[in-house]
Amino acid sequence: MVDLDSEVPPLPPRYRFRDLLLGDQGWQSDDRVQVEFYMNENTFKERLKLFFIKNQRSSLRIRLFNFSLKLLSCFLYIVRVLLDDPAQGLGCKELNRSCSNQNYTPGTIDWSPIIWVNRSLPLWGLQVSVAVISLFETLLLSYLSYKGNIWEQILRIPFLLEIINAVPFIITIFWPVLRNLFIPVFLNCWLAKHALENMINDLHRAIQRTQSAMFNQVLILISTLLCLIFTCICGIQHLERAGNRLTLFDSLYFCIVTFSTVGFGDVTPKIWPSKLLVVIMICVALVVLPIQFEQLAYLWMERQKSGGNYSRYRAQTEKHVVLCVSSLKIDLLMDFLNEFYAHPRLQDYYVVILCPTEMDAQVRRVLQIPMWSQRVIYLQGSALKDQDLLRAKMDNAEACFILSSRCEVDRTAADHQTILRAWAVKDFAPNCPLYVQILKPENKFHIKFADHVVCEEEFKYAMLALNCICPATSTLITLLVHTSRGHTAPWEAFRQLTGTKQTLNRESQQSPEQWQKMYGRCSGNEVYHINLEESTFFAEYEGKSFTYASFHAHKKFGVCLIGVRKEDNKNILLNPGPRYIMSSTDICFYINITKEENSAFKKQEKHRKNHESKLSYHGASRLPVHSIIASMGTVAIDLQDTGCRSGATLALPAEGGKEGRRPSIAPVLEVADSSSLHTCDLLSDQSEDETTPSDDEASAGLEYAKGYPPYSPYIGSSPTFCHLLHEKVPFCCLRLDKGCQHNYFEDAKAYGFKNKLIIVAAETAGNGLYNFIVPLRAYYRPKKELNPIVLLLDNPPDMHFLDAICWFPMVYYMVGSIDNLDDLLRCGVTFAANMVVVDKESTMSAEEDYMADAKTIVNVQTLFRLFSSLSIITELTHPANMRFMQFRAKDCYSLALSKLEKKEREKGSNLAFMFRLPFAAGRVFSISMLDTLLYQSFVKDYMISITRLLLGLDTTPGSGFLCSMKITEEDLWIRTYARLYQKLCSSTGDIPIGVYRTESQKLMTSESQISISVEDWEDTKDTKEQFSCRGNHRNSTSSDQSDHPLLRRKSMQWARRLSRRAPRHSAKTAEKISQQRMNLYRRSERQELAELVKNRMKHLGLSPAGYDEMNDHQNTLSYILINPSPDTRLELNDIVYLIRPDPLTYVPNAGPSRKNSFCNTVGQDTREETQL
Repeated sequence: MVDLDSEVPPLPPRYRFRDLLLGDQGWQSDDRVQVEFYMNENTFKERLKLFFIKNQRSSLRIRLFNFSLKLLSCFLYIVRVLLDDPAQGLGCKELNRSCSNQNYTPGTIDWSPIIWVNRSLPLWGLQVSVAVISLFETLLLSYLSYKGNIWEQILRIPFLLEIINAVPFIITIFWPVLRNLFIPVFLNCWLAKHALENMINDLHRAIQRTQSAMFNQVLILISTLLCLIFTCICGIQHLERAGNRLTLFDSLYFCIVTFSTVGFGDVTPKIWPSKLLVVIMICVALVVLPIQFEQLAYLWMERQKSGGNYSRYRAQTEKHVVLCVSSLKIDLLMDFLNEFYAHPRLQDYYVVILCPTEMDAQVRRVLQIPMWSQRVIYLQGSALKDQDLLRAKMDNAEACFILSSRCEVDRTAADHQTILRAWAVKDFAPNCPLYVQILKPENKFHIKFADHVVCEEEFKYAMLALNCICPATSTLITLLVHTSRGHTAPWEAFRQLTGTKQTLNRESQQSPEQWQKMYGRCSGNEVYHINLEESTFFAEYEGKSFTYASFHAHKKFGVCLIGVRKEDNKNILLNPGPRYIMSSTDICFYINITKEENSAFKKQEKHRKNHESKLSYHGASRLPVHSIIASMGTVAIDLQDTGCRSGATLALPAEGGKEGRRPSIAPVLEVADSSSLHTCDLLSDQSEDETTPSDDEASAGLEYAKGYPPYSPYIGSSPTFCHLLHEKVPFCCLRLDKGCQHNYFEDAKAYGFKNKLIIVAAETAGNGLYNFIVPLRAYYRPKKELNPIVLLLDNPPDMHFLDAICWFPMVYYMVGSIDNLDDLLRCGVTFAANMVVVDKESTMSAEEDYMADAKTIVNVQTLFRLFSSLSIITELTHPANMRFMQFRAKDCYSLALSKLEKKEREKGSNLAFMFRLPFAAGRVFSISMLDTLLYQSFVKDYMISITRLLLGLDTTPGSGFLCSMKITEEDLWIRTYARLYQKLCSSTGDIPIGVYRTESQKLMTSESQISISVEDWEDTKDTKEQFSCRGNHRNSTSSDQSDHPLLRRKSMQWARRLSRRAPRHSAKTAEKISQQRMNLYRRSERQELAELVKNRMKHLGLSPAGYDEMNDHQNTLSYILINPSPDTRLELNDIVYLIRPDPLTYVPNAGPSRKNSFCNTVGQDTREETQL
């Protein structure tokens, strides 16, 4: 082996590491030369050029000095004019001794006062000094800026003016006779103007600021106007020395009167030179000033388009937020402004909009309204430019909202633009809080640094999934995250109250419909927070269990405590359960009409309390007597003297004639007792759900495990404990409509599902669709209630998406469209519990904005007519299009709701469409309604976290989940919402937050009951239309009675012609034809549609037994009561929204689980099994 040490020679001493660190002291002895490098040529001229021209700061000083010299020369000229007396005639005696003795005839001009002036020696010395310095500086700058063309330097107007004003003074040094010669020094004002423009340019360069063209143009205009006036004043005054001998003030008066076109005529020039000067100055003004004004007007118009700047002084003294969008629509703008300014502490904030596009006409008209013009500033610019961010004063902003454009054709590209904007803002202003809206979940991890992020597809699919098991979850969340504008004023006593609710909308209270009153009143509930030790609502429950505090706070004050957060923990816990003990440092989150800070409390008198307690159960919708919180302002709350009584029960008195007593409700304990809790044991192997599988399941070998999904389709998804398969399903088995080597099923019916299907119709299988499956397969959903999920996709899914869903039980996909009836029948639409129609991305960018939902609306209307018993949940792009869902053109009740919506919109309601039946029932949803979730996070930074917990997007250990229970006949003994609250808190630890109520409607006439003869059809058509509109019913029939299809009309005409032309037959044949004609007419539109569906099912080899066209829910209305009053009556089939404690926080009970309606997490009646 070669010795490396012997092969490599040692380094010289100066290259050793020690010498590199400590330095080499022997370098002086080396033959080295120190070399200096210059960026410019190292000559005397280049150094002068660097100092006078190139260097910004030194050049600025030189120009400032030059500007001061010009102003000084003009000032010395004014001093000379004030000290001069034209009557003395000094100056001409030295040149012509006899000039003073000349006699002038009338009409001639004495030129001597014009040519000669009286200039004292000190004044002459100062003017000569200024002239010498100015001329030297001008010659030096001309020499330094010389580029080979000397005539270009000489013929410049500033150079010629400098020669005219400086050279005569230098001549007087060598020829004293000319010391009193007139020199037009006042022309230096134009040189001062030129120096001022150069100085401003250097000033902007020196302080590294963007030059304002508007400021420069205004400065040029003002300086030009001043120079014109000053030149005219001095010129008229000097020329009139041979005429009227005007003073400077008289000349100023004459110029102002002349240039303002007033022309009094009391001061006029007398000699022709002064008249000629006036003509010249007027011509110059007529040429120069219009050009300046035109440029100024053009810049002003451009500034109006771009928005100008938000001044640094305002940014330091006022608070503002910045809204960054790629394109600004009027709906987006009004949603942001209404929600942002709904909070009282934000009234003094300014909103700066940074948008790269020009304002459209609608936005411009809105921003001209005084209410918004004084608060909103529109800047046209890009968030990727530091100059535009500086214009918006992003570094001083309180927050920056970055919104994505959901109407783009390529939503991924829209997300990329949002990501770049977020990066640019974070780079420019690291301390500015970011509120970012993203569209696709796979792009969310790029903006994890943002303070608050809302992913549209995550929230959308999770909300649509919960709509299938907890009806109208989308409406519930929408109402909670919107700031109410006064739907909740129940009494006239609160009409004058003011607060964060800006207006009192009493339309719902004046409506004769009882459901609108209750629904409108309860829709004003929102989520608020307060520290426990500072709260009047919850301070007395320190050291008590969470369920005890929640129940008694609702009983006493009417507020619903839903969650807490510890002081040393950032995680919010929704209903941590009865084992959680309230601490004084806890932050409490509660649902109420208004926050506690806007409430006042007073005790009721004893006799009044007793009197009202007797009337507490008079009606199903009686307003609460325990607590009244109305409107968002200072509210008086009447408190009953209800102390905490241990062992108190809420048992109803025995009815007369019945000896038995109804069961009582156990009290809610201050500290949890494990023996009193009957929680649903979802994880125990001994539960009925796990240990007693059905015969079909046992034969099929279907056993589910609980765990975390092994594969997530995107980065950033929150892990959720779910029902999973022991082995993943092959991809071929996920295809519903095609058999494979593992099974031969080709339609949904062949699988023999026990529960009804949930069908999702989407364009593509995006990663957000994963969030639709996870909530429906969460571990706390009982296994026997899992609904099969069928994805009806326009395009085949990707392999990575199939790899993510193949671990979930009963999840299938099928390539098809809701436009095709055969595809709908194959995927099992006839026995589906819910049909979720997701808005297609390809239709979101229509030429007319509101036409983006046209295809979806028409397709859903077709489904509505074909499958009347199907529960359809639709997503729309624009909330305004909700009025077209389940559209009935001649329905009187729908027309009345349309008028109500118009009145709500005129009164400034944020949710004018809230009384539309599809929205109230939770059958339609628009993701744009959740934009306010991001806006509210500026004031309520916990709203996104609470919403994600409710939707199941995040799972925090110890935090509960949203579910529902159905009120059956066995539960009606509870009677009121307060008693239900107590029952749930004392038994299962659940916290109710609202009620979903469905009411049947009485119809005057049903379409299926219409039976008229052919002969009377023409006469009764109009009569029936009038009668149907006069009926005072609460909903319309399923379709218009006189709206017959074209096919039936043609068939009727053919039958009539046949009866006229056919020969006479026997009476039996005529009777047969007449019967056929009658049967032909009696076929209603729904029967024709049903026959069409059945024929297609037979053609596809499907049995039409599961299709029931007459069983529909069109004659009902549904609505939500958020946090209703304690004495609200429960009704049959009410669905109660619950926040159930996390089962993982409890030890399972050894005894058998109680099987009652309180342990059932149902969104629909799962007792009804579909017979396939």
